[in-house]
Amino acid sequence: MTVTPPTHRASFAIGDEHAARRVVDVLTEVFFDGEAAVAAFERPDGRWDVTVHFAEAPDRALLQELVTNAASREIAATLAFDTVEARDWVKASLEDLVPVPAGRFVVHGAHDRERVPANKLPIEIEAALAFGTGHHGTTRGCLLLLDHVLKAWQPRRVLDLGTGTGVLGIAAAKALKIGVLASDIDPPSVRVARENARLNETGNLVQVIRATGFSAPEFAKRGPFDLVLANILANPLRQLATPMARHLAPGALVILSGLLTHQAPGVIAAYRARSLVPLRHLRIEGWSSLLLRKLG
Repeated sequence: MTVTPPTHRASFAIGDEHAARRVVDVLTEVFFDGEAAVAAFERPDGRWDVTVHFAEAPDRALLQELVTNAASREIAATLAFDTVEARDWVKASLEDLVPVPAGRFVVHGAHDRERVPANKLPIEIEAALAFGTGHHGTTRGCLLLLDHVLKAWQPRRVLDLGTGTGVLGIAAAKALKIGVLASDIDPPSVRVARENARLNETGNLVQVIRATGFSAPEFAKRGPFDLVLANILANPLRQLATPMARHLAPGALVILSGLLTHQAPGVIAAYRARSLVPLRHLRIEGWSSLLLRKLG
């Protein structure tokens, strides 16, 4: 049984993605690895929840000062502190983590390995690494669009940009039985994706690299890409439209997600300006997933 000791938590809400990222960057720079874990998530109302978990009781005055400097004194005044009691987090996660079907794919935990139908492609993700397991509407939307694409087309050069747990890259590698390039800006995500690729017996097919945007030489070496999967966030996707278009083969398909439904038109406009036209738009649990084609 994996029982964690009590952890200390600080949380607050902030008004927009730019402000949330600024605060997260400041806190991540100040606290060493293992000292604190910082996360930010967008709410349906457009505001962002920022949560910091500490192994030891934090210096509240320091934290309030950091949030004041990165955001405002008003935001810092809303900081809430509490303690998360010890529990078997993996067991608790397993209880809620049921297999999720998405077309030909089924994302599951190790405890449900035997429940995957023989005619489906299983993708096993540990419950302790639950972000990106397919339970989120964006991941499921991407898998459904990938399944749709593969019914009529066999891309040969595939990129999973912002891979997270590696689910999308693993799915493409399993379905196509080809090499897939996967990248992420976050070192822990790179390690997790590599481990999940090995767990799913695609470690020899999924090459996971750490990269910001399209800066690494592997993109030019492995491209131009026939298919790109990018489950990130709206603003980064808009910023990546131009470099992504440069790395696409004519007629390439792009699957984008990580968008709240109201953000989809802005992302579509950014990519349409780079000669990518929308083909399909899935809406799942308030999130949008897009399938686009590169003209020319």
